[in-house]
Amino acid sequence: MVRLSFSPRDSTRRIAEADSVAVIGLGRFGSALALELMDYGTEVLGIDSSEEIVQAHNGLLTQVVRADSTKEEALRQLAVHEFDRVVVAIGSDIKASILTASLLLRFEVPVVWAKALDDQHGLILEQLGVGHVVYPETSMGKRVAHLVRGAAMDFIEIDRDYAIVKTSPNSVVIGRRLGDTGVRASYGITVTSVRRENGAWANADADTILQETDTILVAGPIRKAEEFAQLR
Repeated sequence: MVRLSFSPRDSTRRIAEADSVAVIGLGRFGSALALELMDYGTEVLGIDSSEEIVQAHNGLLTQVVRADSTKEEALRQLAVHEFDRVVVAIGSDIKASILTASLLLRFEVPVVWAKALDDQHGLILEQLGVGHVVYPETSMGKRVAHLVRGAAMDFIEIDRDYAIVKTSPNSVVIGRRLGDTGVRASYGITVTSVRRENGAWANADADTILQETDTILVAGPIRKAEEFAQLR
């Protein structure tokens, strides 16, 4: 762990030069994001105002620092202005989130992601010029709502009216070449991938023949994808 009581410029500058991301705010969302980035080989500078949280991430991230991200000098000491990608994952403090995002934009950080707590918070971030605003609570709420309906094993909204649904094959496609089923014309969806029982995922094509024990990914407009998943 690096503290601001001595200069961390050299080490953070080295991280900034690598395939790296600075994550500001290590609550549940920020922590999960930072640890996932680490798992996939991305170097991560984690910043949080809580000593307890910083201690909990010691050794888990490339570098973790306790600092006040609303202070320009603190971010400059950490060379945050030299990162190409920064995520503002601050939890419940909307003021700190907005001030931090504003500083990053003043630094002209090329890619800034920010977590929004609600629509109003998100609108302010967008008006500031944040290029990527995410609503994790809202997105998860929508996702669970679709799962509760029972039509899908999993649900990922790709855009406002487009999703990928994980489901089981139905009588429309079981035992037939996908190219012969006409699902795209009849149901407005595409079966993109298939996983055989106890197997790995593979791309589906016109010659793929699905079995009852398979799991499939269906892509299309949300309502049509869900309606197709409900067929048996």
